[in-house]
Amino acid sequence: MKAIVCNAFGEPLTLEQRPDLKAGPGQVVINIEAAGVNFPDGLLVAGLYQFKPPLPFVPGTEVAGTIAEVGEGVKHLTPGQRVVSVNMLDGYASQMLTYPNLVMPLPDGIPVDEAAGLITAHATAHHGLKQRANLKAGETLLVTGAAGGTGLAAVQIGKAMGARVIACCSTTEKLALAREHGADELINYTEENLKDAIKRLTDGKGVDVVYDTVGGDNFEICARSMAWNGRLLVVGFASGDIPKLAVNLTLVKGFSVVGVFWGTFTQKEPKVFASNMAELFQWYLEGKVKVVIHASLPLEQAEQALKIVADRQVMGKVILKP
Repeated sequence: MKAIVCNAFGEPLTLEQRPDLKAGPGQVVINIEAAGVNFPDGLLVAGLYQFKPPLPFVPGTEVAGTIAEVGEGVKHLTPGQRVVSVNMLDGYASQMLTYPNLVMPLPDGIPVDEAAGLITAHATAHHGLKQRANLKAGETLLVTGAAGGTGLAAVQIGKAMGARVIACCSTTEKLALAREHGADELINYTEENLKDAIKRLTDGKGVDVVYDTVGGDNFEICARSMAWNGRLLVVGFASGDIPKLAVNLTLVKGFSVVGVFWGTFTQKEPKVFASNMAELFQWYLEGKVKVVIHASLPLEQAEQALKIVADRQVMGKVILKP
């Protein structure tokens, strides 16, 4: 097998040839056909993420492919079966050794490339809007970074849940993509004052739910633009700036600030996660959500893939193909 390896934080990644994996008792081996690239992957290899795995390690959290081998005691998975898997590490490779509870059968009708991009971004948006925000039909949802992987997913899922969606992006091209995928209103914050635009589009009421993937200066503007009983979801910091919150705003405006850490959610609430994924798969088959692939690159170009995502050049998802 081949794998992309991080040997030192902040240093170039290396492509290594390794022995093929073998499944032990209660384990499975997946032949990876596609792996999703996510913004946190870049933070991880730079040593800037919330946790630092022991070195060396193989980055990558979401994969799609087929079962190569199952170990003793694994009953519900069989060799050759199409699957997706989510793991904290080991996705940037041609094979992954993992456990059955982290593997889900992939329904027919979902291409493997899109399946690899459906897990982290869409599942984060789904968990954030459903469990953390309790988004209701008819509410207003503002999505920052609305053309990125999880931002675009939030636009789609917000519409599927019946919300009025306001997409916030930095370019006309990105906004056009958000509109194509269901956004009702558009804000180009490089051309229009964000606070004024939110006030105009909500008739001064403010936003019920903000799905913020960017952080930075716009976070405070969003905090000052919340509706009563609103929920401001902290999803990520693509701007590179972790903002500070004037907590008196939550008092006088009566809104909640809610963290969305999907990785921990999958570990602490695996049954809810599985239910969420079943709903996402069904929405995909019904055409309510779709994975937009910005680029599919060979595994050897993992560094380039991470740079594209880190530079916020992506509209949709970047996929690696072992």
